[in-house]
Amino acid sequence: MSEELGGTGAASAAPPEAYFRQLLEEKAAEARRQIERLTADIREVTLAGRDIPADNEYDPEGSTLNLERAREEAMLASTRTELAEVLDAQQRMDRGTYGVCERCGNRIPRERLEARPEARFCITCAGLRRRQVA
Repeated sequence: MSEELGGTGAASAAPPEAYFRQLLEEKAAEARRQIERLTADIREVTLAGRDIPADNEYDPEGSTLNLERAREEAMLASTRTELAEVLDAQQRMDRGTYGVCERCGNRIPRERLEARPEARFCITCAGLRRRQVA
């Protein structure tokens, strides 16, 4: 599998599979820590908001807390998505399809996997997907 990750030749020879497993595990652990922290922050902001009278729409503290909570919730959603992508990459590794572009079937270059170990697409196909979505 390690030869297959990221291309051929000495210049693009991929690090061993264990290297990418470790990168993915570290990213998953960091995402889990961030999810815990954000969840606690949201809980704290929500509790702080309970002390503010609901009928005072001009209370600057209330709008600040609402904005903070919305920001934290957006970050939480993004981090959960990131964790799901990492877990999906770990499953692809278990299935033997890690490092293969899901769109064109070509190998994803090692450099891309090192920068973004959860990548599902090569750079070319990722660019095409972004243009299609936009």
